[in-house]
Amino acid sequence: MKADNKKTTTPEAQLPVGTRIQREVIAWLWVGLIFLLINGTVGQARVIPSGSMEHTLLIGDHLIMSRIGFDAGIPFTTMHTPLWRTPHRQQIVIFKPPFGDNAPDYVKRVIGLPGDTLEIHDGSVWVNGKKLDEPYLDAPMNSAERFGPVQVPEGHFFMMGDNRGNSYDSRFWGFVPRGNIIGTPVVIYMSLEAPQEAWDSGGIRMRLLAYANALIHPGTVRWKRLFHTF
Repeated sequence: MKADNKKTTTPEAQLPVGTRIQREVIAWLWVGLIFLLINGTVGQARVIPSGSMEHTLLIGDHLIMSRIGFDAGIPFTTMHTPLWRTPHRQQIVIFKPPFGDNAPDYVKRVIGLPGDTLEIHDGSVWVNGKKLDEPYLDAPMNSAERFGPVQVPEGHFFMMGDNRGNSYDSRFWGFVPRGNIIGTPVVIYMSLEAPQEAWDSGGIRMRLLAYANALIHPGTVRWKRLFHTF
């Protein structure tokens, strides 16, 4: 009995080459579209450009931000809509500052919640008459600083950086509306030693040089910070 040596072919293999290429291109377009939708509505990448959150976050830390429950961006537009989650006290959040339409997103810590009475004196933050315990601060606050008392309006939050002596925050520009909060950091996926200018908005050339330098000099990567979660 002779064995059947005929090779079976799938319907896909019988299609013309042009049709197969067209299908491949369409499949990859769908993959790209799904990625853009997820990136706009579920999570996004962010880079820390300043030292206002040191040493919790360092200049050159690359974050994955979760928008789940906080905000949903409408793909291919600058429009977004707030969702149901409300940040809790001392949570790190990413938000659009309440000034300048073209200002970059800020990363700060929630210190005052809606309705709180907040003041600063004796080197500490006081919320509703009680001293706030802040173990994340790398250095004590200036004992001479005085602020408040102020009451946080409904639907707003009071934000501060962990590097209190070098943070442009709610002490200077006021409260952040809930609708401006777009997410919270989840994980540090990369952290590079590079000049601060490399991470500024518009510093594309210096940023590319920083990445190239990391390939040549791996010591510029802060390996111990990789995959740190919040």
